[in-house]
Formats: sequence, C-alpha cells, structure tokens
Amino acid sequence: MSTELPTTFDPAAIEARWYAHWEQEGLFRPERPDAQPYTIVNPPPNVTGSLHIGHALDNTLQDIMIRYERLRGKDALWVVGTDHAGIATQMVVERQLEAKQDKRTNYSREDFVAKVWEWKEESGGTITRQLRRLGCSMDWSREQFTMDPHFSAAVTKTFVDLYNDGLIYRDKRLVNWDPKLKTAISDLEVETQDVKGSFWHFRYPLEDGVTLADGRDYIEVATTRPETMLADMAVAVHPEDERYASVVGKHVVLPITGRRVPIVADEHADPELGSGAVKITPGHDFNDFEVGKRAGFKPAEMLNMLDGEANVCQTADDLVPEEFLGLHRFKRDGVDGARELVVQRLKDSGHLIPHIAKTKKGEEQELDAEPRTIATPFGDRGGVVIEPWLTDQWYVDAEKLAVKPIEAVKNGEVEIVPKSWEKTFFNWMENIQPWCVSRQLWWGHRIPAWYDAEGKAYVALTEEEAQAQAGEGAALTRDEDVLDTWFSSALWPFATLGWPEQTDLVAKHYPNDLLVSGFDILFFWDARMMMMGQYTTGQNPWPKLYLHGLVRAADGQKMSKSKGNVVDPLGLIDQYGADALRFFMAAMESQGRDIKMDDKRIEGYRNFATKLWNATRFCQSNGIGASTSIAAPKATHAVNRWIIGEVVQTKQALDTALADLRFDAAANTIYHFVWDRFCDWYIELVKGNFDEETRAVAGWALDQILVMLHPFMPFITEELWSKQGNRADCPLITAKWVDPQAEVDAEAKAEIDWLIALTSAIRTAKNELGIAPGAKLEAFCPAPSALAKSVIEANAGAIERLARLTAIHFAEAPAGAAMQIAAGEDALVIPLEGVIDIEAEKTRLSKALEASAKEAKSLEGRLSNANFVERAKPEAVEKARADHAHHEAEVARLEAALARLG
Repeated sequence: MSTELPTTFDPAAIEARWYAHWEQEGLFRPERPDAQPYTIVNPPPNVTGSLHIGHALDNTLQDIMIRYERLRGKDALWVVGTDHAGIATQMVVERQLEAKQDKRTNYSREDFVAKVWEWKEESGGTITRQLRRLGCSMDWSREQFTMDPHFSAAVTKTFVDLYNDGLIYRDKRLVNWDPKLKTAISDLEVETQDVKGSFWHFRYPLEDGVTLADGRDYIEVATTRPETMLADMAVAVHPEDERYASVVGKHVVLPITGRRVPIVADEHADPELGSGAVKITPGHDFNDFEVGKRAGFKPAEMLNMLDGEANVCQTADDLVPEEFLGLHRFKRDGVDGARELVVQRLKDSGHLIPHIAKTKKGEEQELDAEPRTIATPFGDRGGVVIEPWLTDQWYVDAEKLAVKPIEAVKNGEVEIVPKSWEKTFFNWMENIQPWCVSRQLWWGHRIPAWYDAEGKAYVALTEEEAQAQAGEGAALTRDEDVLDTWFSSALWPFATLGWPEQTDLVAKHYPNDLLVSGFDILFFWDARMMMMGQYTTGQNPWPKLYLHGLVRAADGQKMSKSKGNVVDPLGLIDQYGADALRFFMAAMESQGRDIKMDDKRIEGYRNFATKLWNATRFCQSNGIGASTSIAAPKATHAVNRWIIGEVVQTKQALDTALADLRFDAAANTIYHFVWDRFCDWYIELVKGNFDEETRAVAGWALDQILVMLHPFMPFITEELWSKQGNRADCPLITAKWVDPQAEVDAEAKAEIDWLIALTSAIRTAKNELGIAPGAKLEAFCPAPSALAKSVIEANAGAIERLARLTAIHFAEAPAGAAMQIAAGEDALVIPLEGVIDIEAEKTRLSKALEASAKEAKSLEGRLSNANFVERAKPEAVEKARADHAHHEAEVARLEAALARLG
C-alpha cells in the first residue's frame, strides 16, 4: 500500500531524516560476512577542513561506486576518517592562543599537544558532518584518525622497518623552508605567485689578472636574489660557450665577502640567457644545489647564510661582514634587509651594472635593475616567501621504493584511469627525488629516533629499545621533529584496517578495490600509497586508480579565495538539494577533463528530481504501488513489453559504464531513461489504460528506476521507495540490484519506437512551421510498411492523443499544400490547406534562414581569426563558439522546415 506523496518535492525535508535513519540503523555497513568484499578508502580530509567543491566531486564519485556495489550484494566498506594535518592543525591552535595573548612556547610540548587534542575533540568534526550532508554512505562506526593509537603504532613500525632496511636516512639537503612556521614543507604546500621584482646585473672580478677573450677582467652575472651572493660558491658557464672557455677552472673574487670561487662548466648555464654566466649558491637554490654537487661540493661543505627565520647569519668561512648579520633576507615591514644593502654596497663599489631603460618620451634612464615579474614560491599556510634552506632532515629512499609501483603499472597490475595519466606517473616516478619526511612541528607523529651525546641516532619502536641499542648509561635525547603527514597517510589503505595486526578486516578488505583521487595528489599520496603498500604488505593497495579533474569556476578559471570565485557546496545543497549537486558532479565527470561549475545545470537536475517525484505521484493516483518481484512481470501489451526491454538495456548500459568508471555515461544513461523513456513516453502511452498488467509493469519499472538512480540520487529515491509501499524491512539502500530476468522484445521495441518516431516528427514539424501543438491534423500514408500498418491499426487512440492525428489514411494525399514527415522507413503526407498561410510561412522561414546564415558566417570569420581567438577574453571566445553553433543549428532547422513545404 503506497503512502501519498506531498504535492511539492522539498529536498531539505527528506535529506536529514533519511541520513540519520541510515546511520542509526547501521545500513552503511550491513552484516554480510559471506559476501564478496568491495572496499574504498576515502582520501582523509584535514581534521581542520571544511567541505569544498573538490571534496563534493571526489566523495560523490566514491559514494556512487559504494552504493552501486552494496546494491549488488557485496560487503561494501567505505573507510572514512581524517588526517591530523600537522601544520594546519598546529596553526589553528596557535592562532587561538594568540587571540588570548598567549603562545605555544609558553607551554611544554606535552601540554601544547594536549591542547591540540582538546581542540580536535571540540571542533575537529566539521567536515565529517558536512560529508553526511552530501549523502556519503561511509562506515562511521569505524571512523579513523591518523593519530589514533593503532595508526600511530603502524606509522612507527613502518619508519623503524624502513630505517633498518636502509631506506630511511638522515641527510643534509635543500628543503622548502617556511621562515614563518619554521619548518620544512612539501611541494604541495608551496604556491607560486607572480610578484613584481627586479633583475640585477653584477660584475664579479676575475682573479690574478685573468681576462676574457674580449679583454674584460670580470664576468657579468644576473640574479633576482642579490642577497644570496653572500653565500655564492661558484660561477657556472656552459661547457660549449666559447666566450668563457679560457676561464673555466679559473676563479673570481666576490665583492663584499672577498670569497675566491671557481668558474665551473655546467649545462645548467644557458648561453642564450643574459650573459650566459650564472652565480651558484648551492645552499639557497635547488638548481644550484645540483650544480654544486656536480662541481664537487659536498652538502656539508655548502654555505648557509640564513637562519630559520631567514635572517642573515655567519657562513662557515666567516666572510659575511658584520653589518649584514641579523638583517632579514629582504625588506620587511618597511625596514631594508640584506638584499637592499647588498645592492647598495655593490653600487658603491662599482660592481653594479645599471639597467638602461627608456621613458615614455624615448629618453634613456639609468636604473639599478631591470623590472620583472617573477614567479615566487609562497607557503600556502605561512603566507611568506619560501626559502630553499640547507638543513639536516630525514629522507626516504623513494627511488628504490618506486621500482615495484612502476612495474605494477607497466604490467597492468594497477590500472590508472584515464590512461593518459600513465605518462606523467612514469615521468615522475622514474626521476623521483629523495622524500623529505621530517617536519619541525610539535603536533604529529614524533620521529622514533634518539641521539647520544655524540649525535649518533638510535631508531627504535620505543625509548627502552633505543636505550638497549645505545647501552646502559648512555644519555639519550629524542628527535624533536615529527613526520610529514603524507608519510602517515601513505599507510591509509591498510593501517585503517588494523595493520600491522593481521585482522579479519585486513584479510578481507586489503587490497582495496578502487581509489578515487584528484590528479593533483597523484604523487603526494597515490604513488606513495603504492610504495608503502608494496613495501609493508608486498601487495598493491588497489588494482585501479581513478583520477578526476578539478572543479573550475563557470568561466573555466581555477577557484581561489583571492579571485573570489570559490563555490560553497553546502550553499548549493541548501539551494538545490544534495541529490541535484551529486547528479551534476556525476554527469559532468568526463574522464580527463575538468568540470566547469554551472548553477543552471544543477537547477536542471533538481527539476529532474521534481519530474520523477511528480511521475511517482501520478503513478500513485492511478493505483500503481511497489512491485512484488525483482524479475519483470509477465506482459502482453506491446508498450509494457517495450518498457521492460528498456529497463534491460538501461541496466546493461549502466553496468558497462560503471565498470569502465564512465560516470558521465552512467548518469546520462539513467537520466534519459527516466526523463525520456519512462516519464515522457511510457506514462503518456499508458494513460487511461491502467489494467492490472500495466499497473504491475509500471510499478516494477518505477522500482527499477529507483534502484538504478539510487547511487546518484540517494535521498529522493529512498523517499519514493518508502512511499510506494510498506517495505521498512527492505530499505532501498540495501535492496537488490536490477535483475529483470527478461530480454528485449524486438517486436514490441520496433512498434513503440515507430510510434515515438511518428509523434516526435509531428511535434518537430509543427514547431518549425508555427502550427499550434494541439492542432489536430490528418495524415496520408499511401505505401505503409507492414510495421506502420500494424502500429497504426493497434494504436489509433494513442496516435490521436499524442501525435494529434485524427486519422492516418492508407491512400494518396489530396493535391495542395502539404508537409512531409518520416517515421522509420515510412513517409507520411499531412495536408496544410487552411492550417497555415503557406506563402507567408515560406517568407518568414526564408528571412529567418538568411539572418541566421549571415550571422553564422560572420561568427565563423571571427573564430577563424587567430588574433581574436588568442587575444580575446576566454569567455568572449566561448560565447562566440556557442553563438556560432546555435546559428548553424538554426540554419539546418530552417532549411528542413522549408523543405517540408516543398
């Protein structure tokens, strides 16, 4: 017995109610001990985070797969949890302290960490509440956190094992250093911004009377960071640059410090760029670090001129003049820094080469430097310029760990979808650098290393084990650093299941089945999970990796707070409902492409939900309720046999699309079945003919729609399922996937498709010729096919109701104005005498055709103009393309309309 639906579909009224019910009843992880497992781990969002539009896409795609496989009877486990987010979380708590005129250093490490845990318990659940609003059917009963005791134990074990196997080591290398946060950060936490800066040119004097071939006794170098010359250790020139061939191996004497540094040959120097000579500061530039190593400098010998706050300190050779010590690297808060003083001293000593520029009037003007826009790295959280800094850090030998993941992708054990990302994966993995895993923070997994008085490290699971290694009486001090959060999250696919303990969950659900991830963390997370999975378990973490694109603003730009174009998914849910937003994400997710936000489309999918709601209300009003069978009911009427076949085909297309992770194809398949085949045609075709068979078939078909649509639109489908019949013991979320146990009836399909083609052709023709949709006409079909004859004879009532044809005569049409339409292989003639003014209509159509053809040609000219396409605003080019497509379509439509009139 069905329960009557309200007149209006209100998403907000049903979403909170159903989510609470699912979670309270344990329906996200029903007991299925003997079922085939299906496992996805959710990329753990930062515990400090809020749901952004990228999360909405990522989690929608995962939920579609989890709900789909749950309906298919599998033990579907979606692991959920949050990342402790070392830097982000520590910053949140430090800001809270600052707001109370307090600071972290007023506390012991243990007391501060306790405050972070307090914050986590009080405020760390924002994003998990927001994931619930999206409808994510995660196993909240086992919610994970990367600082949970069992997870921390897994992290410590992995670090110790890697160290004992020689795959983790301590080394002095350059890192991305954030001088505000005073910690190393990962590449992902570095944002490049274009900043107005300068390009200075200096003279470095050649030593011992040496000159270049042109007689100059100096080498010209150029830099955007003049302060770093205080730690220069070489000048590099290209080995094939003849201008400098005679001085390779000679030396220059640096101004200010008086340091004697060699001239080295290295392909890093570009003869075409500037003077072709490059100053080399191995301790403060990533490229220079590599040049320095090739020149024979050991990292321990490389000079460092900055402290952890990016203030000038003395170099190991004690050559930095006193006046520079303590200065910030460049101007800060209006106070000149080392950069400004270096430039002034070089100018005073005659070593600055001025830049000659021209004023607007064409007059020459002498400047200290050439103005330039410089791509500058900033810390995404500290907000200051990142400093390449030479420090002692812990590193993972990523090159060795990358071998097995590379093999796994090459031999097909791990499939990357779309395949186009494989080239990028191989390029990065085959040129991988050591992975810096230490961070100078208090919040996080503390590195399990202890040092004796001589600085020797003892790595162990516990302090007691480290003491045993060092010997009784040795005073040990624990490493102050914590691990990079990417290190712990690399263990997510198996540590969340209880590893290193061999739990039942590990045995059943590892390896996982699929990982869904943004392409932007392919290397930071996905590849590292592959490394750690192979290292710790000897298995790949999953056989398939799906990489989706970015969600961009409507104009195609990347969303950012600074541009003010960030879209709040919760606002969209409030406005349109979670189902509409989810369906938009799925329908727009085309492999290898980014998604452009489009509120109109989301609104359209809300309208789609409303159409299904109203179709269900219509069914209820005609005595159509829940089906009693998974298999299709017996059917004799062609229209019922036809809709059963449509369900069969839709189910097959959905299974294929989801197996291939073609979310757009899957969403569009179910959309067109619901809107076009069921609502627009089936319901119209059976109106007024609701016998027992039709009620049974219609109720069954509607149930199949709810099942197939559920992974995409879980809330409305569960609500309609519950209102169609009393089946509290069989909620939709744990129902069975579609299994019609029927085949496509070719005869019924041909009959109904012919009827649809006829009706569509009549409606299109009326629209083209300006004939009222409700106008009743007659048609003539002098040579009907056997199919046409049988359809017309069997469906006269439906043809009159839908196509508005009072009769179709199997005879020649009378002479006079008429239009022709086609249905399948049959041609029908419809007289128009007295229906429209033929000549006036031809004139109207001709004028409209001429206007559209003219506009299409004009737009084609603009779009073929390279200057317009390259220089115009992207949105202007996009609009021109859309307008051109519109007018081209209009030309085709109007030509067809004129052809109908003869």
